[in-house]
Amino acid sequence: MLELKIPAVGESITEVEIGQWLKKEGDVVRLDEPLVELVTDKATLELPSPVSGRLSKILISTGTAKVGEVVALLEEGVAESAAPQAAPVPPPAVSQGTTPPLESKVMPAAQRLAAQAGLEPTQLVGSGPGGRVLKEDVQRAIAAPAPAPQPQSQPPAALARGERRDDVVPMTPLRRRIAERLLSAKQNTAMLTTFNEVDMGAVMELRKEYGEAFQKKYGVKLGFMSFFVKAVTQALQEIPQLNAEIRGTDIVYHRYYDIGIAVGGGEGLVVPVIRNTDQLSMAQIEAIIADFGARVREKKIKPEELMGGTFTITNGGIYGSLNSTPILNPPQVGILGMHAIQERPVAKSGQVVIRPMMNLALSYDHRIVDGREAVTFLKRVKELVENPVRLVLEV
Repeated sequence: MLELKIPAVGESITEVEIGQWLKKEGDVVRLDEPLVELVTDKATLELPSPVSGRLSKILISTGTAKVGEVVALLEEGVAESAAPQAAPVPPPAVSQGTTPPLESKVMPAAQRLAAQAGLEPTQLVGSGPGGRVLKEDVQRAIAAPAPAPQPQSQPPAALARGERRDDVVPMTPLRRRIAERLLSAKQNTAMLTTFNEVDMGAVMELRKEYGEAFQKKYGVKLGFMSFFVKAVTQALQEIPQLNAEIRGTDIVYHRYYDIGIAVGGGEGLVVPVIRNTDQLSMAQIEAIIADFGARVREKKIKPEELMGGTFTITNGGIYGSLNSTPILNPPQVGILGMHAIQERPVAKSGQVVIRPMMNLALSYDHRIVDGREAVTFLKRVKELVENPVRLVLEV
């Protein structure tokens, strides 16, 4: 038997939460086929099979496991035809208004999704081993149309009118880590925020004129983020205090540019890092961002891709935010917040015109970044985005 152990998944991570098992005991597995979801304090990952064979026994089905701990046993080299072909056992029928047996277990991923959707997972029929409620069961319940009311039937399991109830769901390691880091940032930095606004008209016209040709040539869409990544990189070269960190009584100025991009991962924001942005084209930046977004959704992002950024950009505009105060991502001393583009009247050359405007917010650590430097940095980003040809000419 081959032991399946929890691997080292990142710096300072000593334990993970066992999420949903993607294979059942006795299933045939292929090399590198995902077996189980691992939820860390940085991201949700999939643990692949190290061999082709069969999942012989699951030792830890739920809960936490330490790095190096054995969670399952694999039988290597078992032919697919040798796998036991157990007859499928249909889940017990549950009539409307009744509750599944108490022995049905709710997997963590299903519990989280149900809580987000306002469903009670114990009211669902589990299709997993032993009647476990899986994430897929919750997804089917969310997608299913509401049943038509039946006369003389039992009331549905939803909240009755006037009923009061609390649903208690444990915080995931990722959410706990986010909470710890946000609190630490507020308590251990002298954080201030400065604001400005940027006219997005020139960038929008550029995307409209060249977007199709750009996608045809590079196979990726020309988004807004690459303009801001390039603008931020150029501004950091001119204002190095924003590309620094405090180590004890020293200030460390980074002479490289690794920009973190905040990406929504379902359970919270994660910040994968684009390395050496000063050496990348806009097409390369867009391709990396698209790849990050896809792999965050698929839970295939690597822990090392979330470490070591020198500056962060977050875009609350994709959720409709018009303004916000982004919180620093320590040990970084600067974070830029983008927001939704909104048409509004502005003064141009003595005339009031309607322009597509975006609010920008720069939060910075006042311990090593003065207000003059922060305002100059944000003003420089504004100038570069409003005149994108400067990004090409670097002027």
